[in-house]
Amino acid sequence: MSAAHSGGAPGSLLVTGIGELLTNDPDLGTLTDAAILLDRGTVAWIGPASRAPAADRALDAGGAAVIPGFVDSHAHLVFAGDRSVEFAARMAGAHYTGGGIRTTVAATRAASSSALRARTEKLVREALAQGTTTIEIKSGYGLTVEDEVRALRIAGEFTAETTFLGAHVVPSDVDGDEYTALVCGAMMAAAAPHARWVDVFCETGAFTPEQSEAVLRAGVAHGLGARIHANQLGPGPGVRLAVELGAASADHCTHLGDDDVDALSTSDTVATLLPGAEFSTRSPYPDGRRLLDAGVSVALATDCNPGSSFTTSMPFCVALAVRECGLTPTEAVVAATRGGAKALRRGDVGHLGVGARADLVVLDAPSHLYLAYRPGVPLVGTVVHNGEIAWKR
Repeated sequence: MSAAHSGGAPGSLLVTGIGELLTNDPDLGTLTDAAILLDRGTVAWIGPASRAPAADRALDAGGAAVIPGFVDSHAHLVFAGDRSVEFAARMAGAHYTGGGIRTTVAATRAASSSALRARTEKLVREALAQGTTTIEIKSGYGLTVEDEVRALRIAGEFTAETTFLGAHVVPSDVDGDEYTALVCGAMMAAAAPHARWVDVFCETGAFTPEQSEAVLRAGVAHGLGARIHANQLGPGPGVRLAVELGAASADHCTHLGDDDVDALSTSDTVATLLPGAEFSTRSPYPDGRRLLDAGVSVALATDCNPGSSFTTSMPFCVALAVRECGLTPTEAVVAATRGGAKALRRGDVGHLGVGARADLVVLDAPSHLYLAYRPGVPLVGTVVHNGEIAWKR
C-alpha cells in the first residue's frame, strides 16, 4: 500500500483507550479496555491499558473498537474505461456473462501508463480510507505481452501482492488454444518476474479446465503461487482443480456441489467469497455458512473491477456477507482480515498478535459488530499502516 502517506514523527506508537480490541490471535481473543504498542512497523506489546508501556507517541481511540487492517486478496485495479451502462443494463434484467471484460481490455490498451497509474493510485487510496492495509492487484486487461507486463509493473508500485491474470478472457480475434499457448509461453516468461501469483478464469466462455490447468502449471513452474477464478457463473471443475494443484485460493465459489465443499474442507485452499460481484450482477450469493460449517477456510474480498464489482469497500462486503452469505458479523470481519491473509499465505497481516505488521483500524464505533449493524455508514476513523497513521477522518 505504498500510496499510503505517513503521519507523525518516527518512533513507537501507543494506541490506548481501546474499548474493544479484535486481535484475531487465538491466544488473545477479543480484549476490552486494552492498549497496543507499535514499534518499528510491528506489534511490540498488547494488553490491559492499565499496564501500557511508554511510547514516543500516543493515539487515543476514545473507547472505540480496533480491528486488524483489512486484507483484500482479490482486486483488479489497473484498468481504463467505464462500464456503468453495462451495470445499468444488468439492473434492468440483462444477464452477466463476463463478456464485457473485452470492453475494458480495449480501453486499457489505449490508455497511457500515467493514466493507468493515476487511477490505480486513486483506488488504492480509496481502499485505504476504508480500512484496507493489504491489497492484491491483478493484471488481466491487457492480454498482450507488453500490456500485461505494463499492468504488473504499475501494480507493483502499490503492492507486493501482484497477480498475473493474462488468462482473464480469450481475445476475440484469437483461438483459445493458441492464446493459452501464448499465456503459458512468452507472456508468462515476461510477466513472472513482476508477479507473485498466477490466476486464471476457469469458466464456460473463458478458459476450459485443460487450458486453466496448463496456465496454472506454467505459472508454478515459473515460481508463482496459484489462484483461480472458480465456479462463479455455474458449476464446474475450477474448485477441484484449485485443490488438486494446491492453489492458495479458489475465488467466487458461488456454485458448489458437495464434492467441491468436501475437497476444500480437506485442503489448504481458501474459499474467497466476493459478494460485491453477486450484488452487481444480480446473481445468487455463495453459501458461506455451508463452507464454514464444513471446516473450510473462508476469505472475503472486494473483486474491485469496472464491470462486475466496482467497489473498494471491505466494510460493504462484510455487510453483504452477513446479510446474504450466512456469516455472523464476527466471522465476516475475520474473513476480511485473517481470512484474506491466509488466502495470500501471509502470516504477518490480518491479526494483531505480537510480531504482526502494525496495521490496524480504529472504528468510529464501540464494536466490530457495527460494520454489519450499520451498513453503508463510514465507520473507519483512523488507519494505521506499518506503524504510522496513514489515514484519519
